[in-house]
Amino acid sequence: MPTIRAETGRPSASAHRETANDRFKETFGAWLWGGIMAATAFHFGLFAFFPELTASDVSYGVSEFEAIELPPEIEVPPPPEAIRRPALPVVSQTELMEDVTIAPTTFEENPVDNLPPPPNAASRLSDRPVFTPFTVAPRVRDPAAAAKIVEAKYPSVMKNAGIGGRVLVWAFIDANGIVKNTQVRESSGMSRLDDAAESAVREFDFVPALNYDRRVPVWVSIPIRFEVRH
Repeated sequence: MPTIRAETGRPSASAHRETANDRFKETFGAWLWGGIMAATAFHFGLFAFFPELTASDVSYGVSEFEAIELPPEIEVPPPPEAIRRPALPVVSQTELMEDVTIAPTTFEENPVDNLPPPPNAASRLSDRPVFTPFTVAPRVRDPAAAAKIVEAKYPSVMKNAGIGGRVLVWAFIDANGIVKNTQVRESSGMSRLDDAAESAVREFDFVPALNYDRRVPVWVSIPIRFEVRH
C-alpha cells in the first residue's frame, strides 16, 4: 500500500496576500517625516510673515479743573417794620349841663347867598397828619421792591462814609394806595437822610386801607432805616 505523509510548515510566499495594514506600515515612516517637515515649514512661515504686534497705550490722563470765582453775595436790606395799627376810636359818654343852650339859627342871620363853600374833606385830610379810622391797615405790595427803593435813595456820600440813621415818616395814602403827601414825624438829625426817606416813601405802592368793606384814605407812619452792612 502506498504511504501517505503529512507535511507541515509555513505556506509559500506565493500563497501570502498583502493587507491594507501592511501597506500602511510600509508608508508610515514617509508620512511621519513628511508631516514633521510640513509643520516645521508652516510654523517658520507663520513666525516669519506674521504682522508685528505692538502694545497699545492704555494710560489715562488727568484733566485740570479751573476754579471759578463766585460773585459776591448781595445783602438785601430788611423790609420796613410793620406799620402800627392805630387804636379804633371809642365813643365816650358826655353829660350835658341843663343850662347849656344853643342859639337859634335863622336864615335871616345866615343868608343862603353868603354861605361859605362846603369844605373839601379830602384836601383837608391830606394837608397834615390826622387820625383816620380804618379796620384794615394799608400794606406795601412788594416789600422787596420797597427795600430796593430805599437802597437807591440812600445818599451815596453818606453811604460811603458809613453814616446812617432812622427816619419816621408820615405818609398820606389815598383810597387807591398812592402816596399823596409825606411829612417827617421823627427826624434822623440829618436833613439829607430825612429828604431821602420822604422821597423813597412817595414811590412805595400800597394796598389801600379798608374801613370794613370800603377803601379809605389814611395817614400812617412808616419807619425808614438807612444803614451800611459789612
